[in-house]
Amino acid sequence: MTTQPTILAMSGGLFPDPRTLVRPGPLLDYALELAQPRATPKLCFVNTAGGDQAWWNATLHSAYYDRQVTVSCLNLFPMPSVADIAAHLLAQDAVWVDGGSTANLLAPSRLHGLDRVLRDCWERGIVLAGVSARSICWHIGGTTDSFGPELRPVTDAPGFLPFSNAAQYDSEEQRRPLFHTRTRASKGT
Repeated sequence: MTTQPTILAMSGGLFPDPRTLVRPGPLLDYALELAQPRATPKLCFVNTAGGDQAWWNATLHSAYYDRQVTVSCLNLFPMPSVADIAAHLLAQDAVWVDGGSTANLLAPSRLHGLDRVLRDCWERGIVLAGVSARSICWHIGGTTDSFGPELRPVTDAPGFLPFSNAAQYDSEEQRRPLFHTRTRASKGT
């Protein structure tokens, strides 16, 4: 495991695969490379922003069928899928938090203390990675469509990194102007 705090915030990570639906892409491989595991890498997926779907957990496990990686999935719905969230995550080399609804990730994360546990993981050198919703949540905020079709700012994310983040900045036309308007407003310009 790496000894320095590492966050890999991005969009992407999985590619389509005809056999397993998805396969790990270079960004997932890079997260494990950054972790520098001493043995078989341990990778935990947290899919709460997408609703903790059992079929998606199975898909992620099958994506690693031919790789030497120990995969687990932490769910928060309908209750945590492990008895001790902190112990489970602190035993990982990397934690990948998937995208989905930023608002629906923030609320249960706070309720179950996940943000505190993830900060502890990060400070202990476990690589944190995430796309879209979690990519925003590693930062102080960003823009989201979690509340409806109109984009709104998120300004109360955990803020591991003291910057804002604009997931889908270059792929969804309305995100760029809102992000720049909110960034200027927060700087007082």
